[in-house]
Amino acid sequence: METAATAASASASPLTYCDATAASASASPLTYCDATAASASASPLTYRDATDADVEALVVLVESAYRGEASRTGWTTEADILDGQRTDAEGVLEVIEAPDSRLLLAEREGVLVACCHLEHRGESAYFGMFAVRPGLQGGGLGRAVLAEAERAARESWGVTEMQMTVISVREDLIAWYERRGYRRTGRTSAFPYGDERFGIPLRDDLRFELLVKPLGGDASEGAAEGVPAARP
Repeated sequence: METAATAASASASPLTYCDATAASASASPLTYCDATAASASASPLTYRDATDADVEALVVLVESAYRGEASRTGWTTEADILDGQRTDAEGVLEVIEAPDSRLLLAEREGVLVACCHLEHRGESAYFGMFAVRPGLQGGGLGRAVLAEAERAARESWGVTEMQMTVISVREDLIAWYERRGYRRTGRTSAFPYGDERFGIPLRDDLRFELLVKPLGGDASEGAAEGVPAARP
């Protein structure tokens, strides 16, 4: 297994390095990296804030979780409702550099396995850009990252509520968030049809629905699983 130190010595981010290694081994890049991360599944997750050096790896991660045939390996794919891009380098860098914003990375042994975006909005925090490597989905990783995001938002900003918007036709995804304590509000906003920065819609009924969850108490699923906390 390639270690984080090996990747660093190759002057590449973990995801980029894995892709290059997989290509040289004539293997699918995502499959190889997922296998590498899975082999370290007993290792604890560690968290850190993204920097501009992480942009390329983050774009690859987010695209792999939502777009194209590779995304069908996991259950978060949007390939049946959206084509085109999910994000790009400019959009990711904008999030990293924005004030009152954190782009949180989850790693195992230096390998990027998930990410999410937190934005401070008064008494609430907004949660977005949530991506887990397709081959690692379904094993509790996303649940742990979400719990850590909630803890980090409370500790960083003292917020009392988490908000997010989900495409309303994603009933399976909405149900997953409901099991984590989120509530559908029925409040919707328009999907940005015609703006290809957000993808190319394959159907004409896409809208975003607002989901909310009160953030109170000290309990979190991530803490219950012994996941180390991120530093603000």
